[in-house]
Amino acid sequence: MPLDDWFLTADERGNPSTRLDSRHPDGIAWTTGNEVRPLVHGSTYFADLLAEIDAAQKGDILFFTDWRGDPDELLAEPDRTVGSVLEDAARRGVVVKGLVWRSHLDKLQFSAEENRHLGVEVEEAGGEVLLDMRVRTGGSHHQKFVVIRHPGDQDADIAYVGGIDLGHSRRDDGDHQGDPQAQPMPDVYGDKPPWHDVQVAMRGPAVGDVDTVFRERWEDPSPLSNNLVRVARDLITHRDITPDPLPEQPPDPSPRGTQAVQILRTYPHRRRNSYPFAPDGERSIARAYLKALKRARSLIYLEDQYLWSEDVAACFAEALNSNPDLHLIAVVPSFPDQGGLSTTGENLGRNRALEKFRAVAPDRVAVYGPENRDGTPVYVHAKVCVIDDIWAVVGSDNLNRRSWTYDSELSCAVIDEERDRREPQDPAGLGDGARVYARDLRLLLSSEHLELQKDEVDALSDPHAAFRAFKESADALDAWHKDGKSGPRPKGRLRPYTPEKLKPFAGFWADPLYQYLLDPDGRPRKLRRNDDF
Repeated sequence: MPLDDWFLTADERGNPSTRLDSRHPDGIAWTTGNEVRPLVHGSTYFADLLAEIDAAQKGDILFFTDWRGDPDELLAEPDRTVGSVLEDAARRGVVVKGLVWRSHLDKLQFSAEENRHLGVEVEEAGGEVLLDMRVRTGGSHHQKFVVIRHPGDQDADIAYVGGIDLGHSRRDDGDHQGDPQAQPMPDVYGDKPPWHDVQVAMRGPAVGDVDTVFRERWEDPSPLSNNLVRVARDLITHRDITPDPLPEQPPDPSPRGTQAVQILRTYPHRRRNSYPFAPDGERSIARAYLKALKRARSLIYLEDQYLWSEDVAACFAEALNSNPDLHLIAVVPSFPDQGGLSTTGENLGRNRALEKFRAVAPDRVAVYGPENRDGTPVYVHAKVCVIDDIWAVVGSDNLNRRSWTYDSELSCAVIDEERDRREPQDPAGLGDGARVYARDLRLLLSSEHLELQKDEVDALSDPHAAFRAFKESADALDAWHKDGKSGPRPKGRLRPYTPEKLKPFAGFWADPLYQYLLDPDGRPRKLRRNDDF
């Protein structure tokens, strides 16, 4: 199977100004020979990350980006906090550089003060963390990745990419009792909101690509903010607003695994101070989905925080409509993460998206929300898609127009060159064959949601069996709840997702909120007019 049947070519990325592809000797828009490991749950990721940071020594390089960074968030008990671990690394002589979104005010339930404090603490130890507001109005830097380089020992290099911030509420585990350091959320999630998330760890040549993503953003000559009040405040408080030069980029690590990795991004089109590495923006995440969906034949497995855009849902609906044997499983949060007016706009967007799915395939689409063993809803923050056990993507982007066009995002698509020998060996029927990484990722996530033992999981290799198993498990748990929890609790953590019923005429005022604030469009006018990415 040629990898460009699934992956974007450099031309298809649509951004000739980036050096992400041209830096490869052959100009191919992906790397091969990588080793990729999924890290499910924040506690798993934090433990892995902590070990790698602790191993970094003088002269090594640590780059990170984040949407939210809380310096007091524990990576491990009793006192290994995000701030202290990064400070210790900087004091050892590790080159620590960070780009954190300079967010909106905390009273709007964002994280401006947390991000400011993280930067101050790390810089006092000798690192450099910049608050980056080079976004469109109302947009954010949503990328969440860490790169650790060891000049002279490239085989020890590692990169982490996914949806997990270095912030509160993220350090949960498979039991989903929540992070004791919780961020405010609606009461339905309890005092310690359970949190489901996914990151991947990569070794091999793809580390150099993630390193390049950081360098392109860091070396952007545009001012970090155009807000004169913020600039004045930074000058008065002697805040660092000028990026120092980065150390020379080390050579890429040698091949070491069987996975091909394509780094995908979103950057918006900015009329002023456009990104020099993406002057018209970049929408390779959207384009990669559109290309992969054309080959979908058997099963699309999704986990997503939002799944609320009609534009995005239309892409999946087209695939479902074109392929009568194609099924879709989606795992989403049962309730929004914030209250107030935005809740109605979010519910409006998701209801419209699900209506598009069910209009073309009512019996082939199933959407579920998870809960823990205590019956508390689990907030799904993961961003995962697996198509036909071949193409798998994990990243920071949600399935909405904002993530595909407006915010900065980073995701990695993986195709394992090792075929999976479990039946069915070619679920799509196109000769591509199931691949080990994609199938293992889907089964790993499924085993948690359905509470399966290791010897039970392989039965879900069959996409149709998986679709039935999800439905039977969720229906049984839902019936148990409706029967007053009589008798033993059924195995499994999923319940069918029930769309929120909106009040009459809510769409009249919620639609503008949804269209222009919650799910804005960051495409150039020409693409917007043509409804193209």
